[in-house]
Amino acid sequence: MTIISPSPRTSPDDNRRREFASFLRSRREKLRPDEVGLPPGFRRRTPGLRREEVAQLAGVGATWYTWLEQGRDVRPSAEVLGALADALKLDPAERGHLFRLSDRPPPETPSSGPETVPAALRRMLTGMTGQPAYVLGRRWDILAWNRAAVAVFGDYGRLQGDERNVMHMVFADPAHRRLLVDWDRLAPAALAMFRADSVRHAGDPDFERLIAILTAASAAFRAWWPKHEVLRPLGGFKRVNHPAVGRMVFEYTSLAVAEPPDMKLVVYTPLGDEATVGKLDRLLESPDA
Repeated sequence: MTIISPSPRTSPDDNRRREFASFLRSRREKLRPDEVGLPPGFRRRTPGLRREEVAQLAGVGATWYTWLEQGRDVRPSAEVLGALADALKLDPAERGHLFRLSDRPPPETPSSGPETVPAALRRMLTGMTGQPAYVLGRRWDILAWNRAAVAVFGDYGRLQGDERNVMHMVFADPAHRRLLVDWDRLAPAALAMFRADSVRHAGDPDFERLIAILTAASAAFRAWWPKHEVLRPLGGFKRVNHPAVGRMVFEYTSLAVAEPPDMKLVVYTPLGDEATVGKLDRLLESPDA
């Protein structure tokens, strides 16, 4: 009787190293020497760059780089991964993939400059007729909104500069604070989520100006900001005390926008509590909405 030995099981780390090795090899084979400033040379039996050439460009040993392409258990640092990505001329998506295959978080480059909401996202907002929704920028400025959001929370178009910022509305806008039935619960949670988001922009003048304004305007902000509480972006429930129709209850969800980064779509779904759906319908029937 022939006994067949079971094939050895591979671990997730083994699989990741094989994927990492294959990815490196595929990117190396796509590059031509002239694309990285090297002479073409003669008698190239395989397409793309040689392993020694990639090692030279990345500033690592040729043998060590060969081990990477062989899937051996070597652990490149974030600095070496960055050098390999530069040597192989990886685009941002490929660079992130290289880091993830090496079980390291890809480096984040904070966005800066003016923020533009994509036209497709604006069309999505417009189409959400029965759900208040808006788009937040990296500093939690409200960049775009729909008619239902105006009906429930007010006309953001009347706000200027820092006033059209969620943290400013929560901590420095008395009218918005009166809308929030559970302000004492919502405000510290919002602050903790904002701090977690803002860490990537530490020292940014726009963030620093906003924090200074809120520190001067709100005793609660002054008390809570130094505590360094942080939370991941969460969904939940929000009760609104609307001046025209009374209490309304919404379930809200924050969705990350893939491109551009640091942008979020926040959607409020009306619930059956407090006859919220009917009240929202009445607000939307008003010519002022």
